Amino acid sequence: MTRLIIDIETYSDEDLRKVGVYKYTDSEQFRILMLSYQIDEEELIQIDLSKEDIPEDFISWLLDGEYVKEAWNAQFERVSFTHYLRQHKYFTEKEWLDADQWHDTMVEAMELGLPASLKQAANYLNVDQVKDPRGVRLISYFSKPNKEGKRNLPESKPEDWETYMYYNAQDVRTERSIADKLAAIKVKPSEWQLWAMDQRINDRGVRIDQELADGAIELMETASKKNLELLTEITGLDNPNSLKQFKGWLTEQGTPFEKLGKAIVQQALDEQELPDNVRTALELRLKLSNTSTKKYLVMENARCNDGRIHGLLQFYGATRTGRWAGRLLQVQNLPRNYLQPLSVARNLVKAKDPWAIEMLYDSVPDTLKQLIRTALVTEDGNRFIVCDFSAIEARVIAWYAGEQWTLDAFRTHGKIYEATAANMFGLGKVEDYDWKSVSGKAMRQRGKIATLALGYQGSIGALTTMGAMKMGITEDELPELVSKWRKANKRIVQFWYDVEATVKQVLNGGGVVKLQKGLKFFKAKGFLFIQLPSGRRLAYARPRLENKGFGQSITYEGQGDRVGFAKLDTYGGKLVENIVQATARDLLAQAMYRLEQHGYNVVFHIHDEAVTEMPYGTGSVEEMRDIMCEELDWAKGLPLNAAGFESEYYKKD
Repeated sequence: MTRLIIDIETYSDEDLRKVGVYKYTDSEQFRILMLSYQIDEEELIQIDLSKEDIPEDFISWLLDGEYVKEAWNAQFERVSFTHYLRQHKYFTEKEWLDADQWHDTMVEAMELGLPASLKQAANYLNVDQVKDPRGVRLISYFSKPNKEGKRNLPESKPEDWETYMYYNAQDVRTERSIADKLAAIKVKPSEWQLWAMDQRINDRGVRIDQELADGAIELMETASKKNLELLTEITGLDNPNSLKQFKGWLTEQGTPFEKLGKAIVQQALDEQELPDNVRTALELRLKLSNTSTKKYLVMENARCNDGRIHGLLQFYGATRTGRWAGRLLQVQNLPRNYLQPLSVARNLVKAKDPWAIEMLYDSVPDTLKQLIRTALVTEDGNRFIVCDFSAIEARVIAWYAGEQWTLDAFRTHGKIYEATAANMFGLGKVEDYDWKSVSGKAMRQRGKIATLALGYQGSIGALTTMGAMKMGITEDELPELVSKWRKANKRIVQFWYDVEATVKQVLNGGGVVKLQKGLKFFKAKGFLFIQLPSGRRLAYARPRLENKGFGQSITYEGQGDRVGFAKLDTYGGKLVENIVQATARDLLAQAMYRLEQHGYNVVFHIHDEAVTEMPYGTGSVEEMRDIMCEELDWAKGLPLNAAGFESEYYKKD
């Protein structure tokens, strides 16, 4: 195989950050400005595309499977070259460069828990070739429209253009240096298969219901204008959207607020006695700040010429577990839908009929919010087949820990919340208890919140954050919930302590340590590795033990809540969470790979749910569920189950 390292600079009138690479390259004004590449150990070659075209030899390499194309964030280069090939009639509009022939250096870094930014990764690894900081200014000048909305040409600033060329070549050198430094720690070959699958999913994209999105945008703008006028009338403010002005007005009303976050305002509305004008003003402000409805604008802006939105998912976006992250529409955070019937609500939005919406569904903003999912639709003649794993994290943690009563529940009735409550409170057999009674429903709620909040060494704080008290559970009950759950799940509790003790042993020079189900812990090349049963490894950079008042604490370096890398603490429960979520990711990833092999077209996925678009007459929920729940060699005895539905628009069934 021949190694071909590539970097390009491009121009488009679209904003890459806002619309993503697919819409960015879909523009008629999209151009590749320059190209730098290196073949194996040969000299770096650079081509100024303002003076010449891409050589035929290079085009042939793009199409040749013997050449492994390598880039940082390779999706950008692959999609860009795809559009170049379409522009020059090498490809039809439905052809894509084969993702199986590409490698992404960014993925190699992210699989080690390193930064996804080329500059940050280069600095962190202290490579010989560092990304040139002048490039940011040059990108703004040559790769984005100027104030007049036009492109700045090379001849306008020839010296800067030469510097931009140097910057482009330097990126290849930096990428090469990073890749060479990471070469000693190989990415599992099957991960490249999954990355290629991810690229195909993003290439397919999903169709946007343009009529629904257009109707929602018009209704949203009308409602926002009306609500702003009402808020202005109530407060008498010049600009009630001004945080300073609005907080000042609230103070004048005798109801001061230090902060006006959505959760704080909603809590005040739910729990406080407020003057009518203040209550109305806060409700209007919540409606005006409803960011979820702005997703319709994202759909409109990022929708490509084929009517579909592409690039919704980022492979290995969650660096500590390898789970996917959302991009653009953020499909992992779409609001749930409860409206009935959904089809009527969708038709009223398309008809742009706010009066009827308010009559039937009360609130226009809330209706628009609940219909966001349904704006993702199939092509005519197709339908979505959707399946998701049932209680996957609870199953995986019980499997790892050997919590037998939980595994038995999943292998039989599957009612984990009821089984948890029965074990915690000594209610006897699940099938003999009246879960439909008032007390039965309350017990199920306690089993549910405990299952969701306490599996990763969470305590009272986790229950509170998960909303225990909003479910009718008193503050005084919380310590008992924690205690009873831990007594009922002694093996899971022991698993937390075993994992923490194992990591400490390894960091104290303990070599390779194995735990159940094929888990393997070791330190190498400055990383703590946790090898999963699938063979994939979780990585923690620069791990160490630090002495604190209560004993030794495990620390490592990674992406914190803020931008940039920082020293982070971890512990047994958190490490178990990483292991469980990473394993759930591997189960979904391999399930989607099998689905693709069986002819199912995955168009996007959310958490533990796969969404496929299939012509009527092909595929079924039952077959898709069976494929997803096939037992894997590395997950023997893990009881999987999945449920699904079919629909011509996406929804939460």
